[in-house]
Amino acid sequence: MENDKYKLVVVVGSVREGRFGPVVASWVAEQAAAHGGFEVVVVDLAGIDVPLSLPAVSPKYAGDDYPRPAGMAPLTSALQSADAFIVITPEYNHSYPASLKAAIDWHFTQWTAKPVAFVSYGGAAGGRHAVLHLENVLTELHAVTVRDGLAFPRYFTAWQDGRPLDPEAPGYAKTLLEQLFWWAGALHSARGTTPYPG
Repeated sequence: MENDKYKLVVVVGSVREGRFGPVVASWVAEQAAAHGGFEVVVVDLAGIDVPLSLPAVSPKYAGDDYPRPAGMAPLTSALQSADAFIVITPEYNHSYPASLKAAIDWHFTQWTAKPVAFVSYGGAAGGRHAVLHLENVLTELHAVTVRDGLAFPRYFTAWQDGRPLDPEAPGYAKTLLEQLFWWAGALHSARGTTPYPG
């Protein structure tokens, strides 16, 4: 914690050309800053070296000795120091991008016993299929997924000038952030008191 705020890392999961993720992330970061309980850091995977091929050893067991590329250091550092995460994901073929899966798989303990919320966007489903898959993956890494997320169906017509047109969107964001803040505090205290047994 810094200045009594929890460090929130907003991860932009898409690296596709012409992606909409940074627009969503900017608005989400603005909502999180307005909440007042977070120090907000946006991490964009498009600017980080995240190879698809992985070392033979698992990052769970290798710990600090895991051989990550030097260009991944900013991502690893951000994940390690985070108290909470918001993952911004589109939906590609009923799931989430390979770039996001690779970023998750290069790490393990950095996610453990920390809360993760999701903001998705896509076509009719608004990215919800991607979030369902992410919940399964991050649960395996012992992260705690927050129930209330944000989904933006047909984002290409639902946003204007970098903001969602739905007037209720800020209220939904507030609910997400309140739950994330609660979990960030509870898990920060728990990690500081007792090592996580996972």
